[in-house]
Amino acid sequence: MCTTGTSCGCGTATTDSTPAAVEAVDGVRTTYTVSGMTCTGCANNVSKQIRTVEGVTGVEIDVASGTVAVSSAAPLETADVRAAVEKAGYQLVS
Repeated sequence: MCTTGTSCGCGTATTDSTPAAVEAVDGVRTTYTVSGMTCTGCANNVSKQIRTVEGVTGVEIDVASGTVAVSSAAPLETADVRAAVEKAGYQLVS
């Protein structure tokens, strides 16, 4: 079991950054930082949960930096994204 409390088999990593929303061609793209992701299993868990948030149209994750780019038709509530990340067993840093 991973030290983040998930069953992906990885260790932990922590990074910080500020969420940044930019206009995407088909809506909004917001970048968040998630702590604890160190492998593709981690990324898959986080992506799966974020995709359950209403309005999400895409998720791209860079495990090395801990960044998660979320595309949506309209701006999302950070609390909804945070809840999805926490459900996956990780922490939304920003």
